[in-house]
Amino acid sequence: MCKGVGLDLCEIARMEKHVADDRFLCRFFTDNEIAYIRSRGKQAPQTLAGLFAAREALGKALGGGIDFNLKEAEVRHDANGRPSFHLTGELALRAGADRFFLSISHDGGMAAAVCIREGN
Repeated sequence: MCKGVGLDLCEIARMEKHVADDRFLCRFFTDNEIAYIRSRGKQAPQTLAGLFAAREALGKALGGGIDFNLKEAEVRHDANGRPSFHLTGELALRAGADRFFLSISHDGGMAAAVCIREGN
């Protein structure tokens, strides 16, 4: 059963200045995500915008906005590039057995993320 849906947009140009900002990156992202962002070369700003939008979409799917530690919602990518959330800490406890589906896209200077929350 669908328990929540979240959608968010993030302007890629807004994230360009943050790609090299360690303080910003460390505040919102895990070490694995920072390494992934930096590995993307010229695509780093769009990757950063997508990951930021993903967290916002997750908060909306949870129904409470961003009222959790953002580092507890790590976005991981499988071998095909498909993104998913790996939840830890209090956020994982709050989500319980719920499943989250994530899609991230980029076009026209924007990054978009959709998150669907599924559970009993």
